[in-house]
Amino acid sequence: MTIQFSKSTGYALHALIHLARSERGHHVGIKELSAMLGVSESYLSKIMSKLRQDGLVNAVTGASGGYELAKRADQITFLEVIQVVEGRQHLYECFNMNEERHQLFFEAEPSEREADDFPAGKECLVKKVMLGAERQMNQYLQQHTIQWVLDSASFDCSHA
Repeated sequence: MTIQFSKSTGYALHALIHLARSERGHHVGIKELSAMLGVSESYLSKIMSKLRQDGLVNAVTGASGGYELAKRADQITFLEVIQVVEGRQHLYECFNMNEERHQLFFEAEPSEREADDFPAGKECLVKKVMLGAERQMNQYLQQHTIQWVLDSASFDCSHA
């Protein structure tokens, strides 16, 4: 399965890592962040606005203004950032199939209540597999934080 996150997600994660690395009380301006990431200020401002609206960063106005983390780096997970930037919808949406023609795609006793689109007591097995894979990926992303990157990296992030 190939899942591709947008470039915005990559910029958001790298920006948060840069903010986490900056000294306490030092606010990082959009010019510095955009230069470091190699992206336009207007594009990055839209990303930072989403992060601010969801409570991941604070925007500080004034001469020494800029952005800072709104919570500790060990409390910001990759999953949270991805959901802010990409949205919180499922990666796979099953289409409603004719039950009589496609009996083998349904099971009689759904194990979980994700089968709202299907006839009572039926669950699409394709959707079950896809959502299971998504849950595993989400667990992995939930376990990794901005702090994990700080603790693990040698900081040659020129690939950003």
